[in-house]
Amino acid sequence: MSLRAELLRLGIRLFIKRRSHQLDVEGWRRDMREMERLVPPPPARCKTVEIQAGRLSFVQVTMPASRPFRNLLYLHGGGYISGAPAHYRHFTWRIADAARAVVWVLDYRLAPEHPFPAALEDAVEAHRHLADRTPQTGALLMMGDSAGGGLALALLLKLRDDGARSPTAAVALSPWTDLTLTGRSLTDNAAADPMMNVDDLPEFAQYYLAGADPRTPYASPLYGDPAGLPPVLIQVGSDEILRDDAVRMAKRLQAANPCSRLEVWPRMPHVWQLFVPVIPEAHQAIARIGEFLTGVSTEV
Repeated sequence: MSLRAELLRLGIRLFIKRRSHQLDVEGWRRDMREMERLVPPPPARCKTVEIQAGRLSFVQVTMPASRPFRNLLYLHGGGYISGAPAHYRHFTWRIADAARAVVWVLDYRLAPEHPFPAALEDAVEAHRHLADRTPQTGALLMMGDSAGGGLALALLLKLRDDGARSPTAAVALSPWTDLTLTGRSLTDNAAADPMMNVDDLPEFAQYYLAGADPRTPYASPLYGDPAGLPPVLIQVGSDEILRDDAVRMAKRLQAANPCSRLEVWPRMPHVWQLFVPVIPEAHQAIARIGEFLTGVSTEV
């Protein structure tokens, strides 16, 4: 682990990890909007376009390396109650470059105003929009982080069950896969996790589910049958409270598809890939993501 990463762990523990156990949704969102100002812009060689497709809103990210018929749907994190494409403008261009794809960052509806299954419905429609623009000879890819990682896995199940075209491959970063909150790492890593506060998760789940069964696979993909799903790469930090959400999900995915892969990175914080301007481990993880997606997807 690099010295920069160790310093990052200390910094986010001091300045990001919440101590309050009372979740104020509007305050949380306000803090997220304030953080947008700190997100570096993409380089000049990156083409970024806001696209409205019916009721869906995307930010389309294209790099010189992006192939026109390699489309990647990105589902952002934020506990299903916050988050926006603007928080990822320093990151998604790197994914577009590494995966040689056009990245479409979906601004899906958020709870509590739009609880489950609104986010999944938006993701299904967004995937259909990309599938219509991706010939069968092209690559249709999917990726998400945290809650967006769980949403991406739920979307794979939904597409399979609906008989719709599936992505060629998918990536989930520190995914939240079990809204019943049964993973042992929720307690084992409660103190070690430098960013996530385990006491926030029941409130996130309550806002998102709004009374729905937390074991439904379209909300908690850990409880779904992974048979027939495409290869999935999962990356997670060893000290995360969501480590076991990732590990248990990966075991099920690998049993159904040996091409799926799990990477547990020592001492990395939650979705450390987003700290790519700061730590070398983020660059390394993004390179691994690019290798996975280009290795298993169709070349165009």
